[in-house]
Amino acid sequence: MGQPGFFDLQRRYEGLDAKSDPLVAILAAVPFELFRGKLKRALVKGGLRRAEVDRKSAAGRKPWDEVLIFKVLVLQALYNLSDDAMEYQLRDRLSFMRFAGLGLEDAVPDAKTLWLYREALAKAGAVEGLFNLFDGYLKAKGYLAMGGQIIDATIVPAPSQRNSRDDNATIKSGETPAEWEKKPAKNRQKDKDARWTKKHGRAHFGYKNHICIDRRHKLVRRYAVSTASVHDSQKLDDVLDAHNTASGCGPTAPIAAKRSKRSSPRATSRAISIGAAAATSRLPCVRKPPTRPAQRCGRGSIMCLATSTIAWAESSCAPSVSSARL
Repeated sequence: MGQPGFFDLQRRYEGLDAKSDPLVAILAAVPFELFRGKLKRALVKGGLRRAEVDRKSAAGRKPWDEVLIFKVLVLQALYNLSDDAMEYQLRDRLSFMRFAGLGLEDAVPDAKTLWLYREALAKAGAVEGLFNLFDGYLKAKGYLAMGGQIIDATIVPAPSQRNSRDDNATIKSGETPAEWEKKPAKNRQKDKDARWTKKHGRAHFGYKNHICIDRRHKLVRRYAVSTASVHDSQKLDDVLDAHNTASGCGPTAPIAAKRSKRSSPRATSRAISIGAAAATSRLPCVRKPPTRPAQRCGRGSIMCLATSTIAWAESSCAPSVSSARL
């Protein structure tokens, strides 16, 4: 065991650079400071912050830097992590810390903070525009989404509800049971949006993440969230990128191998790998870090990406898809 020195952290980062850390390439391609104005306006619109003219004084604890939080949300989307897993990886991985601009001495935003910021951006309707802008900067640097797509859906489990049949019928009709309305505390604990579904003979309760990944650059390009009961094919048009051109269409490798044994020509809507056309340049492969067991993200968020493995093409090495400081 050696003694700690002044340049230990610098040497660790140099080691990451020698292995072609893909996050360094993203930092060089995207000017994150240009997002600051849009993020501030969106957080005010989403109700998480007050406008400068409405603040009586600058006293009190300073809020988290909005660009730092956005970088963490980008990491969360790229690596398909839940809020709790994102907090853990941000504390654990030097590459994540460097990307977010954090040092070993800096505080790390917790899972609740990430949930609050993401919900505020979703409420303001700014998530889609922000990530389209992020994607635009990548395309401007040559990371074009023209290498084919991988589309898949993953079930995000939610705590099972112990409801009566009458209560379930009321919920499915879009209403709230009268007994729950009389008990606000109980009503807040009830998940009225999640639904049941069956997969491989097992029942699951919760939601479903539908994502589209660029097969060459390993980036999540589009996503949608639905209840678990929605069939994967119903969200295909929402996540399919018409501009990501390719030469063919077929299921991902594991499904293709299984179907080749049955000699069935029918395509699958669960996982589609579209083509293998050449792209202008290649972003180094983004690998999934080891995570703790998957935990559910904030309900209702359009950026809710959970920690479940998603089917990838055989040639891909990427993953499948305290008090809050406001």
